[in-house]
Amino acid sequence: MATRLKDILLGVVIGLSVTVLFLGKAVIDESILVRETEVHTLTSSSPWYQPYGGVRMTFQPEENESSDSLKYRPDDDYQATTVAQQLAKQVRVLVWVMTSPKNLANKALAIKQTWGKRCNIILYISSVSDPEFPTISLNVPEGREHLTGKTMAAFRYIHEHYLDEADWFMKADDDTYLIVENLRYFLSNKRTDDPIYFGHLFKLNVRQGYYSGGGGYVISKEALRRFGTKAVNSTLCREDGGDEDVEFGLCMQRLGVATSRSLDDMGRTVFHPHTPSMHFLGTYPEWHHKYTAGKAQKGYGVSKYAVSFHYVPPDEMRVLDFYLYHMRPYGHNSVISNCNKTS
Repeated sequence: MATRLKDILLGVVIGLSVTVLFLGKAVIDESILVRETEVHTLTSSSPWYQPYGGVRMTFQPEENESSDSLKYRPDDDYQATTVAQQLAKQVRVLVWVMTSPKNLANKALAIKQTWGKRCNIILYISSVSDPEFPTISLNVPEGREHLTGKTMAAFRYIHEHYLDEADWFMKADDDTYLIVENLRYFLSNKRTDDPIYFGHLFKLNVRQGYYSGGGGYVISKEALRRFGTKAVNSTLCREDGGDEDVEFGLCMQRLGVATSRSLDDMGRTVFHPHTPSMHFLGTYPEWHHKYTAGKAQKGYGVSKYAVSFHYVPPDEMRVLDFYLYHMRPYGHNSVISNCNKTS
């Protein structure tokens, strides 16, 4: 009996020793328990891979630059082989932000400190020019009744100065939070030479529907080209007044620019006209159900690669940015999922 007990104890000791040995190796092997890097890497078989020779993308204007926009700047100390960095070269996005002098030091500043620095080009459109920020004044008065005028003037300005500088052109409010990398991914299998645009679709007032202004809408290069050459006709595109997103939707429809599927391949929402918490909980105001095309979704009906949210205050914008780009769960490797339809 004593011999049998001794054999059992010896077996337990040996088993524990082997377990500790292999666990120790697993702990040392960081690829098992922790992410090896905080960015996804590309292989030569990845769809966007090109041997660019290695650059790092940074987002500040060069010293003494007198530009009215912020653009990517190369930095040669890093090899740009992450998916996000390659997409930044393949899918060039210009975002213009509708702001005002009173919101510059809080709302617009929060964008500048967070998602704004990830755009290929970002423009801040206001009623007063501020070369230090910088903002662009298009001589349109402030006030809700002039949001249409500011939008039309902004797209005309962009057509005149930036048509060939980007592939896609997005309008956002100064309380819109944008995940720029997800926007590029969403657009990566779309054709910018097609007359199309995307956003959160509302079904009233415009036959083909129109996109929420607060959730942001993004137009193709062909859509911008048509706008720049034909929208001078006030019978096609209203100069000012009315509801900005409705009037721009009517303008696009008359120019032959189509609303397009703005969901991921699982039918989940990508552009969002409310806060993240409202979309997760589904606590929508009654008008949302009346206006939204299709069933109002909530929770995991929100795409894992969501592009935008609205009504995000400056501090919450910074918190969101921290959660998305700095906080990580220990011990999990990153996985890239394909959530775009290819057809």
